[in-house]
Amino acid sequence: MKRLAAGTELDGFCIGACLHAGGMAHIYEVTYADERPAPFDMVMKVPRMTAGDGAENIVGFEVEHQILQVLHGTHVPRFVAAGDLVNLPYLVMEHVPGLTLQQVLDTHTQERTRASVTEMSHLGAAIARAAHSLHQQNTCHLDIKPANVLLHPDGHAVLLDFGLSCHAHYPDLLAEELRKAVGSPAWIAPEQVVGVRGDPRSDIFAIGVMLYELATGELPFGNPQTRGGMRQRLWMDPTPPRRLREDLPEWWQEVVLRCLEPEAAKRYPSAAHLAFDLEHPEQVKVTKRGKQVQGTPFFTHVKRWLKAAGMHYQPSPLPSQQIDEVPIVMVAVPHHEASDATLYSLRLAVSRSLGIRPGARLAVVTVISPNQTSATESIKSETSVHRQYLTMLHQWSQPLDLEQHQTSFHVLEASDVANAIVRYAEGNHVSMIVMGAATHGLQMQRFVATVPIKVAIDAPCTVMLVKQSLPFEHLMG
Repeated sequence: MKRLAAGTELDGFCIGACLHAGGMAHIYEVTYADERPAPFDMVMKVPRMTAGDGAENIVGFEVEHQILQVLHGTHVPRFVAAGDLVNLPYLVMEHVPGLTLQQVLDTHTQERTRASVTEMSHLGAAIARAAHSLHQQNTCHLDIKPANVLLHPDGHAVLLDFGLSCHAHYPDLLAEELRKAVGSPAWIAPEQVVGVRGDPRSDIFAIGVMLYELATGELPFGNPQTRGGMRQRLWMDPTPPRRLREDLPEWWQEVVLRCLEPEAAKRYPSAAHLAFDLEHPEQVKVTKRGKQVQGTPFFTHVKRWLKAAGMHYQPSPLPSQQIDEVPIVMVAVPHHEASDATLYSLRLAVSRSLGIRPGARLAVVTVISPNQTSATESIKSETSVHRQYLTMLHQWSQPLDLEQHQTSFHVLEASDVANAIVRYAEGNHVSMIVMGAATHGLQMQRFVATVPIKVAIDAPCTVMLVKQSLPFEHLMG
């Protein structure tokens, strides 16, 4: 998609200068087209949707759209409006003043200077407080990096870009729709590498990476681009910061290396604890972790490597408890040769299920084949195909009364439909799956395990199979 031209009017907004053109989205200044004053400066974020762009762009837009609306406080931009998938997806939000941490790092690099311990402590504490604010709202950012940290002139930090985030009250779109390890290679936590999302201690790891770079000018684990390279942080320790910079105090190294522990349980239990240590260095208990200058011995890394081979990370209890407190009803909507009777019957069953489950969340899901997308044809690009089916799911749900229920829409891409549905239910703690009954007769089902039967056998929750029940003759009479 081409850049929006300055002066273009879109849904009541007037497009201004393009502030940023990245690999995932374009950012524009915007004002109200009717020239009424806005309560604060605004920007519009438009995801890239060319034929060569992956589905993560549009999925990331959906994630940020649903999460940004429910976050509040000074540590996130204020949400203004969003465009729909049918016309043009976009997000309008507050334009927060200040420099990003990346700009601070770039300045130190250009001037060949290093931040003082006092400056780093202040910055680290501000970022930790911002992360803690998110965690209190049951959200893990999962992509905290210098470019996504904005330092407000008054001293507090604002976190940007929630396209890879995870909210405990929402099904995790990214966990099932995209690749296993989702995140920026230099800052991704070990548990994220092996597919565990939703642990707030992953954000603490990312803060540790940024503090390490701020202090030494180097990334603790480099910037690997392969899964094997990222897996090394499951057992490898970085070079002690004090070996690279002699003026760093022991307590500072203690704090940073604790953030970078391979096992989440050995890191700070919360970002608030991290902020406290950075603001009260005299309270930091220095262990051999803070005193060491030499690197970790080779055989220690070998032992960790052997342990990591069979390691199963467990997320923090807080996010999982929050997810369990909100029941999730999943409906699998067919998109190929689905009759009006089947679609009507699914809506009726979902309506009844939500009606007896106050506070239930509805996840509307469809599964498409990987063959339906193309990296060369614009009309079949992942973003175009996903938008098409997301629009279909929105249209299917319109007759439902969803005002009192949180609802999300997901397009899964898989060759095995039943397996995709089951995996989604497992990964998102679904309480009940609603789907159409098999269209084959009983004779066929004796010999062929249809998709509904496979799901019913393997699902980790209750499965409701719905038969067609639309009385067309009565409706038309």
